[in-house]
Amino acid sequence: MSTLESGHHEPEHAERALPSNLRRDQPLVPVDSVAGRALMAVIAILTFLAALSAGAAVLAARASDQWRGAISNEMTIQIRPDSHRNIEEDVKRAVAMAQALGGIDSVRAVPKAESDKLLEPWLGTGLDLVELPIPRLIVLKLKPGASPDLASFGPALRRDVPSAILDDHRLWVRRLSAMAGTIVISGFAVVLLVLAAAALAVAFATRGAMAGSRDSVEVLHFVGADDGFIAREFQSRFIRLGLKGGAVGGLAAILVIAIIGFIVSRWRTAPEAEQLQALFGAFEIGWAGYAAVILVAVVVAAIAGLVSRFTVRHYLRMLA
Repeated sequence: MSTLESGHHEPEHAERALPSNLRRDQPLVPVDSVAGRALMAVIAILTFLAALSAGAAVLAARASDQWRGAISNEMTIQIRPDSHRNIEEDVKRAVAMAQALGGIDSVRAVPKAESDKLLEPWLGTGLDLVELPIPRLIVLKLKPGASPDLASFGPALRRDVPSAILDDHRLWVRRLSAMAGTIVISGFAVVLLVLAAAALAVAFATRGAMAGSRDSVEVLHFVGADDGFIAREFQSRFIRLGLKGGAVGGLAAILVIAIIGFIVSRWRTAPEAEQLQALFGAFEIGWAGYAAVILVAVVVAAIAGLVSRFTVRHYLRMLA
């Protein structure tokens, strides 16, 4: 009877002697731990920063396309006041010359009242601007795909209207392109740095988890488990952490971008909002921006899984 009793209780005693993560129905890597929650929070924060950087890069690229599209299809003529000339006659002469130029769709002389209104955000309202030497503007809309002969038009304009300056916006287009390219490259550089930081965080967390499960890993080796099985256990755990943290950080970034866009749209009548809209358009990143944010979250999860797998295999080779 005592032999039967001892034989009956021996498996239960052996199971109690195993490490907690090797008992029946228990995962090799603890599912809910302080270290796991901390790592998920770190991944969420890094994903949030990377997603915001990616969204800002997409926003800058979209704004640059809008700027170039608006600028490349028009030119302006600026008529500066001259005490020895009649500025109204100069405006009429410049308009007539522009209308005779090939490839021009429309020519519009900006009225003086409208020019004065453009200065109100800087000078304020209710000012008498009669005595100020405010230039007059003439806006030339180009036909799609047209290439006017500016090489001959510019000198002819200066001969007939000496105070006129022709601006074809090529310099501005180059500067805007360079600025937008710099912002986009900087944004993606920040994304790469954040992804590298996420990889390092996962690597250190994996080494800590491996160190805490060293006894369990040795037991698994003893019973014949191969490195691939152990690596898959850690990889699946860290992929889940990466997906959870990436989803939280990505959703937070999308929410912040949507809130900023909503505030800008509701604040559209203020002068500051008009300046923001002139810079960033409607402050919308579009489907490409949201796709970039989702891609960042997926890449973070993939990095978490791959880095944990490589770290586990390296640790097991050192252990062997």
